[in-house]
Amino acid sequence: MEFEVSYSLESEQQFWDELDEIVSAHCQTHDTIDNSLRAYLSFTSNYKEEYLQSEYAVARCSFKLLESGLFVAHKDYVRRQIIYSLLQEDTAPTLHLIAAFLLFDGRQHEETLEMMNEEGVFPRLLELIQDKRHEDAALHRMLLELLYEMSRIQRLRTQDLMLIDDEFITYLLQVIEGLSDDVNDPYHYPVIRVLLVLNEQYMVSAHDPGPSGVLRPLPNKVINILSKHGSVYKTFGENIILLLNRESETSLQLLILKLLYLLFTTPRTYEYFYTNDLRVLVDVMIRNLLDLPLSAAALRHTYLRVLYPLLAHTQLQNPDAHYKREELLKLLYMMTSSTGAGMMHFGAVDETTKRLVARCVQVPWLREAEEEQEREAAKKYLGIGMNPKAAESSLSVMEVAAHKEKPGVQTPSREKDAATNKKETPPDINVAHEVGNGVSLSNEADGHGLGELKSPFEVEGEA
Repeated sequence: MEFEVSYSLESEQQFWDELDEIVSAHCQTHDTIDNSLRAYLSFTSNYKEEYLQSEYAVARCSFKLLESGLFVAHKDYVRRQIIYSLLQEDTAPTLHLIAAFLLFDGRQHEETLEMMNEEGVFPRLLELIQDKRHEDAALHRMLLELLYEMSRIQRLRTQDLMLIDDEFITYLLQVIEGLSDDVNDPYHYPVIRVLLVLNEQYMVSAHDPGPSGVLRPLPNKVINILSKHGSVYKTFGENIILLLNRESETSLQLLILKLLYLLFTTPRTYEYFYTNDLRVLVDVMIRNLLDLPLSAAALRHTYLRVLYPLLAHTQLQNPDAHYKREELLKLLYMMTSSTGAGMMHFGAVDETTKRLVARCVQVPWLREAEEEQEREAAKKYLGIGMNPKAAESSLSVMEVAAHKEKPGVQTPSREKDAATNKKETPPDINVAHEVGNGVSLSNEADGHGLGELKSPFEVEGEA
């Protein structure tokens, strides 16, 4: 974009003063709005290397426009013009500022992300993520975050999902493998979240009819690549377990659980994870199920739907890999108990929980060494017979795919509530510390309890 006025700046403060003047322009026609937007993008792009090198500076620049009278008075028009610029612009500095504006606006107003979908931005983002991957690391990360935010609040069009090829998924997995084993690396989280949200899009596409009412299942490229080449991309698996351990946002927990569900119900990915990492995952799930309050029944159901195939299909079914059998049985029985500690902790038992717990208890290695007295106790606690067909569920995958939560909603936590109210303590079920291949679970991390941990990459913003 060309900008007719030249500037000779002597200080950073002068840069911000000039920017304030540009966004303060009084515009009444589309032509004058267009001129102000061109001035904004041209001016900030020209001085990006000098004054906009930090993430904070780029965010500050974006909010100058977002909070301006120009934007407040003409929101829809400004958004659409910025989106059109994203579709047409090709220079890295300008693209970075465009993407930043749309990202910060989209996190506050979903209509921006919906407008992006309407205008066909998804294919453009796929193109830019691949084309700009070696040009500007900060831009690349911004584009990944924008793709994620756009994809997690709405269903993508089938024709857009069809544009994702094996090469794109492989590229994202390679990015994760190519980075250091430090999950705090700023690239890890945006890349992982894109893979998680694309998996969810494939699940929804496969099990929910589109606007036409006709099912047109697409192959899940994420699962397909991991099915064929999972042994090459182990770092991704290690990281999603670690993220489930740390993540406090419900929507992100659900994205992780949905991927785990498919991995544990797809024969070719039953053994994708290292055994030690599966044990870490068991510890995480026990702790999270104990920590969920009564109000989080739907999330509890999703955890239980993942727990069954984790125990029944993975290496944990092997005699030398059995893990936390007594703790698991105690937890499952407590979840359906109508008396004692179970009733006090989990409250009244709904029918879905009963059914899902009954399925988990059917896992052979949880039962085969069980003494007759334990089996009778299980039947008493569950209040139902142990019918082998309880392990079958043709609806689970649809229920897992359909369970969603609004972005930004934090998962309720008994531990946090107890810390605040100093009233409730969880039942005594030991969750030992375990170390897997690159994944560790500890109750002392960075000086915080696990219930208080948030993702180190967190960005602002079923029954």
